[in-house]
Amino acid sequence: MSQVMLEKSEVYAELPDRALTDYFRNAGDMLAEEATILGAVIRTILAAEEPLTHKAIILRLISEIESTRDVIKGDVLRKTLEIVVDHTMDDI
Repeated sequence: MSQVMLEKSEVYAELPDRALTDYFRNAGDMLAEEATILGAVIRTILAAEEPLTHKAIILRLISEIESTRDVIKGDVLRKTLEIVVDHTMDDI
């Protein structure tokens, strides 16, 4: 899938709903680290040719949290997960 090399703004267009997209677009540089992590997670899911769903994003973030030993990265991953959970509807 050629979607693996998406630019930051194109990554947000791939998200399942607008609430999360709008939140990150409007946050600007305040959530730069979280946006980078979310973009990497989305690209990983698309590279694996898996459906891009909220569940897939959440599970990938949880997996990253469980596997990191870097405390700072863990905090950013947790904040990203909180944002995703707070700004998405359940997948149907």
